[in-house]
Amino acid sequence: MTIQLLAAALLTTLLAQTATAAGPISSPSSSRDANLVERGKYLVKISGCNDCHTPGYMPADGQVPQRLWLTGSAVGFQGAWGTTYPSNLRLSMNALSEAEWLVRARQPMRPPMPWFNLQGMTDRDLLAIYRFVRSLGPAGEPTPVAAAPGEPVDTPYFEFMPKNLPAPAHQARR
Repeated sequence: MTIQLLAAALLTTLLAQTATAAGPISSPSSSRDANLVERGKYLVKISGCNDCHTPGYMPADGQVPQRLWLTGSAVGFQGAWGTTYPSNLRLSMNALSEAEWLVRARQPMRPPMPWFNLQGMTDRDLLAIYRFVRSLGPAGEPTPVAAAPGEPVDTPYFEFMPKNLPAPAHQARR
């Protein structure tokens, strides 16, 4: 077996053990489960997940019913990377096991998602978020597929293009 295969096998085993140790997803049956779900709700709120992944959250000053949280948005973010959409986390996370979520949360994601913030979280925090999102149940529709740079889109979008940038130092000296 190559080192890469051994490393992959070890990672899979460790993630499975982590997911097993956290217990299965179900309605909170113990205070420990309920506390983990509450922790996940707290992390979703303070981490800004709703800002993009809940339609109308920012314009409503966060006053959106929880039943609508994290259902994604068809309002895109357009920049040099193309156009991306905040995914429906209620659908996407419902399709992942805890172990798969832990792997996914540690991978780079398309802009403007601050995926590096997820990388900085502990496994326990990520599992709390997972448990909370799963406790909400699947809802909503899938969001549009990302569009490549220059590809036209029919949806509303925010344009992420810096304006009035200072000239690079080598040009300023001329």
